[in-house]
Amino acid sequence: IYRLVIATAVTRFASLWLPTVNTVRAMSSPGGPVPPFTTLSISRPANHITHVELHRPEKRNAMNKAFWSEMVDCFNQIAEDPECRVVVFSGAGKLFTAGIDLMNMAGDLLQPKGSDTARISWYLRRIVAKYQETFSVIEKVPLLGLPPLVMYLLSQDAWFQVKEVDIGLAADVGTLQRLPKVIGSRSLVNELALTARKMYSDEAKSSGLVSRVFPDKEALMAGAFEVAGEIAARSPVAVQGTKINLLYSRDHSVAEGLQFMATWNMSMLQTHDLMKSAQAALEKKGPKDVPFSKL
Repeated sequence: IYRLVIATAVTRFASLWLPTVNTVRAMSSPGGPVPPFTTLSISRPANHITHVELHRPEKRNAMNKAFWSEMVDCFNQIAEDPECRVVVFSGAGKLFTAGIDLMNMAGDLLQPKGSDTARISWYLRRIVAKYQETFSVIEKVPLLGLPPLVMYLLSQDAWFQVKEVDIGLAADVGTLQRLPKVIGSRSLVNELALTARKMYSDEAKSSGLVSRVFPDKEALMAGAFEVAGEIAARSPVAVQGTKINLLYSRDHSVAEGLQFMATWNMSMLQTHDLMKSAQAALEKKGPKDVPFSKL
């Protein structure tokens, strides 16, 4: 079972929902974590495409203490990379992630620091806010965007699970806030979050959580990089503008979205990319034939 995310060149990676994802097929990835990271492998498989791989296959890619800070550092670096237009985010080995590494993080959560209730509470709040930032940082950087703008792709044998209620917690880091905006069915979200039942690939696709399902990981990765290549070939000005405005419209009224779009386009319509694209169309060429400039 396998799942990955394609993040396109944009302003927000709005909601990285990371429930438990499991698999029945063992897969191995070449290489390992890229220094200074200990949990992430970073590569550039093609022009303008960055591949970020959660790389703890021996631990089922469970998210340990290092992961939470390394994700912030990683995506802040990607945000400043003018060569990057698309990010493919996947997990090494046989599954995407088993979720939080409770054994590794137990000290912070189960033995919080502080001399009284108020100080313990403030300590825990800082810890929780740090974990939330791990995924919110992707939403904030200027090259990335997530649901409904990120495409979730997965293999046929994948399943999802919001597991927290089984361990005495309410799901955090954005699951309860962002998942309803991705699926659109409050009833289904309630059921998944309150029962911790598994959602398999066919239901994930029919509910709108994922856009495409592939037979196995090999096909999945090939399909992911094909889609990433199509996005990377487009004008980065057009891609950014599309993602930013879709995300803005998600959280605002139609009237507010139209006003924002007008303000956006009063400057972005002056891009050279528009003329380059028009000329390519007249010459019956495609976007991949246009040498768009970096942002």
